[in-house]
Amino acid sequence: MIDYELGADGIAVIAWNMADRAMNVLNDESVARFAAAVETAIKDAAVKGVIVTSKRRDFLAGADLTRLGRDVDAAGLTAFTMRFHALLRSMEKSGKPFCAALNGTALGGGYEIALACHHRIAADDPRIQIGLPEVTIGLLPGGGGTQRLPRLIGIRNALPLLLEGKKLEPQKARAAGLVDEVVPKDQLIAAARRWLLTEGKANTVQPWDRKGFRIPDGGVHSPKGQETFVAGNALLHARTYGNYPAPRHIASCVYEGLITDFDTGLKIESRYFVHCALSAEARNMIRTLFFSIGEANKLATRPKQVPEQSYRRIGVLGAGMMGAGIAYVSALAGLDVVLLDTGMAEAEKGKDAAGRLLQRRVEQGRMAPAQRDEVLARILPTTRFEDLSGAELVIEAVFEDRAIKAEVTRKAEAVLAESALFASNTSTLPITGLAEASARPQNFIGLHFFSPVDRMPLVEIIRGRLTSDASLARAMDYVRRIGKTPITVNDSRGFYTSRVFGTYVSEGLTLLAEGVAPALIDNAGRLAGMPVGPLALADEVSIELMHKVRNQTRADLGKDYRGNAKSDAVIELMVEKLGRIGRKAGKGFYDYPATGPKRLWPGLAQHFKPAGAQPDVAEVKQRLLYVQSVETARCLEEKVVLDPRDADVGAILGWGFPAYLGGTVSQMHSLGIDRFLAACDRLAQRCGDRFAAPKLLREMAATGKSFYAA
Repeated sequence: MIDYELGADGIAVIAWNMADRAMNVLNDESVARFAAAVETAIKDAAVKGVIVTSKRRDFLAGADLTRLGRDVDAAGLTAFTMRFHALLRSMEKSGKPFCAALNGTALGGGYEIALACHHRIAADDPRIQIGLPEVTIGLLPGGGGTQRLPRLIGIRNALPLLLEGKKLEPQKARAAGLVDEVVPKDQLIAAARRWLLTEGKANTVQPWDRKGFRIPDGGVHSPKGQETFVAGNALLHARTYGNYPAPRHIASCVYEGLITDFDTGLKIESRYFVHCALSAEARNMIRTLFFSIGEANKLATRPKQVPEQSYRRIGVLGAGMMGAGIAYVSALAGLDVVLLDTGMAEAEKGKDAAGRLLQRRVEQGRMAPAQRDEVLARILPTTRFEDLSGAELVIEAVFEDRAIKAEVTRKAEAVLAESALFASNTSTLPITGLAEASARPQNFIGLHFFSPVDRMPLVEIIRGRLTSDASLARAMDYVRRIGKTPITVNDSRGFYTSRVFGTYVSEGLTLLAEGVAPALIDNAGRLAGMPVGPLALADEVSIELMHKVRNQTRADLGKDYRGNAKSDAVIELMVEKLGRIGRKAGKGFYDYPATGPKRLWPGLAQHFKPAGAQPDVAEVKQRLLYVQSVETARCLEEKVVLDPRDADVGAILGWGFPAYLGGTVSQMHSLGIDRFLAACDRLAQRCGDRFAAPKLLREMAATGKSFYAA
């Protein structure tokens, strides 16, 4: 795990080398071995200085998060953090210079080790990431990061990095003060050795341990410090609404730790870290944002017997917003893309849209102009189906019209090889029905992208009744190739994401029909942690589109249609009688003036008379959140979703379900099935059958089962 080598020049090299792991991580064994190597270097009189580096591709990824599942008690976790603090302090106060040679990514605890070194040098590689991203999974830096970083670069500079979990490439990390030098990778160890032998002896005391140390740009009680915390607290609450303990605790660590001495600050950080790590929010976020997304990205549910598909050329039918986005991410991943539309002007317009996204990368310094041109050259705009010849995969992204989709399916298959995969980007139409137009339904699958495609990380893969295991596996290979996260679901109207997401908007419209104040509805949605309120979201999606989807569903299902009478009535009124169809028309539940912010339409009070007694915010939040989990439970019971992990990943990445709850399944799990079931029974009695818990939840409650391990 840890290699130790002492050179003739008196420089010891301690290199992390966890060969049995994908990356070096901090756990009981690795920390103990690192501590032993540090102790050896400190006690050996022949050692003049120490280089801390890695023999793996990356430096150190941070803590082994599986450890938090074992240390369920506060005492055990506190003891571990205090041992780690003591280890880093022994490096700092040893009287010998330590230099971190960051050959690869250094995050979390890995970068905290670097912070405890007296000098930090990074390899000049834009792939490398440096930072303290713990907040993104519900944690805070527990190895002294909240105390060292503000003392190194100042409170105002450190807080955004800590509170947003920013990861910087080496040159930006040097500019921000996170590292002292950036050198070519092949000169990294030589540069570290040179610093230790020349400047190291005079730099064996950390700035915060020197007499008379002052925090750069002023301490907590300085004018700049006070201004930072006053404004920062307001901005933090506006962004999190108090739902996330980690950022609040980080701010407290910095504030409280920097008004005392350094070692007391470490004790303060340790207490906040343990409290945060054992919170339901942290466990939810770690489970979904780290483990479940990690499993999805590894294609854990991919049929194992199918050989991996390598892609060279794909086709995209329809060069609108979605089609252009799919073409862009595919070309960026190195694939040749045939972008087909009914006219060359439309096809060229789609390529131009991809070009604008590439130009933005150039302007941001993320791509050279030559790379931009190379990627753009991979996209071939055309109107000829013959140009699809040789494509291993074709994705249709045309209008949500069965007849149009059937026509392009037949035309594309006529020029494709028998083995080619055909995918529909539909968000609502059942894949099995669309596959009826295909001569090879076993090769037909759904690939539901989310808008905007260049930014949204999720792809929902929908398996039709006749879709083969091979097609499913090959579709997953494509999603991984373009750098997206896949979840797999079985065919159903609305599939999983559209079906459950729709309940959030529908519940908001139901509340409006019941006389709940529009401002209360949308504010409650945001306070619960959703990106926007349900009424604003309806405007963004388009009330007119919702109206069309409901009409189509009614026509398809006939007497079997089970809608929400209240929300359906609201949609019909807004579209058919009031002509308020959403943001694209400048009027929906909100007015959208040419200048200034949007505002709720005053006429809502006339058409939806406010109830005399308004519910409290907690009740509205509960309805908006729980209705989504109930529908998810139905999807699991009906086997639309087979894996709770996919359901949680899809909820967070697909439509922005609050990350602190871990997803729609984790919300039920962390609350407890019994308690969730009791709440649903109360809501069903008061609000209607849409809250009625499915049989699956009652069976789980009766047998003591849960969705995840304890």
